[in-house]
Amino acid sequence: MKSSLLAAALIAGTATSVLAAPQKYVLDASHSQVVFSYNHLGYSTTTGVFSGFEGEIMFDQEDPAASTVAVSMPVLSMFTGWEEREAHFFSGDFFGAKEGDMITFVSTGIEVTGKNTAKITGDLSMNGVTKPVVLDAKLNQMGDHPMAGKPWAGFDATTTVVRSEFNLGMFAPFVSDEVEVRISVEAMKADASGS
Repeated sequence: MKSSLLAAALIAGTATSVLAAPQKYVLDASHSQVVFSYNHLGYSTTTGVFSGFEGEIMFDQEDPAASTVAVSMPVLSMFTGWEEREAHFFSGDFFGAKEGDMITFVSTGIEVTGKNTAKITGDLSMNGVTKPVVLDAKLNQMGDHPMAGKPWAGFDATTTVVRSEFNLGMFAPFVSDEVEVRISVEAMKADASGS
């Protein structure tokens, strides 16, 4: 019951204007993933994943639309399950990736669409290009983590990225230009010290 009330307050918001500061949540890197998939020559759907990345969410429970999200992940943390494929993605044909190259997402607006859903608009920066994207997001659960003993939140989100818009269009349209992205993250309330 407590979790449901917190979720409703977070996503649905309230009509009252209580002056409450947004609360900082940091991603739990061990339970946060970005999975991408694309069609390969019409024969298969191929996937890859990013995990172990960093980010923070500023929750404004009184005005969820005023919340913010910022995430960053090293390009070289991509895992596809096939070393040759990763090497090709990291090559000049695609990312030309080197140590320190990052993919980032910073929200620019949130539109609450339902009791536990929202559209999160933001700037995706990848391969030297920044473009707006919209995430269809859902709050899975919010409440005290049973093992960590602190406030926790979990979200899923989806979007579609057109890779050629980020100078990653080799082999399109034979290998699909549209890449489906599925995101699942857990975030813990930051300690009072800010960590």
